[in-house]
Amino acid sequence: QVQLVESGGGSVQAGGSLRLSCAASGRTATYAGIDWYRQAPGKERELVAAINWDGSTTVYADSVKGRFSISRDNAKNAVVLQMTRLKPEDTAIYYCKQLQYWGQGTQVTVSP
Repeated sequence: QVQLVESGGGSVQAGGSLRLSCAASGRTATYAGIDWYRQAPGKERELVAAINWDGSTTVYADSVKGRFSISRDNAKNAVVLQMTRLKPEDTAIYYCKQLQYWGQGTQVTVSP
């Protein structure tokens, strides 16, 4: 069993920054990659960024490349999504995922 808890969401104006954190706990948390997804109203959930277990490999959606950065702190079993130059279209609920487990999500709202 893996437990995932997201934090750091909020409301910002376009061009601003937010830092999301995903804290993982459980038996298999340390040796698995973690993904960040988002879901906007009326849209399907989409992959935003992913990182492997040791942080050596990262993947980003084209829409966030150059603006978002994913990193992990294995000592804390946490993954951070640093979001910069936010746009209104980044507004969504952001979820972290590890294996088949999902967090509860955190709301990000970007106003024009």
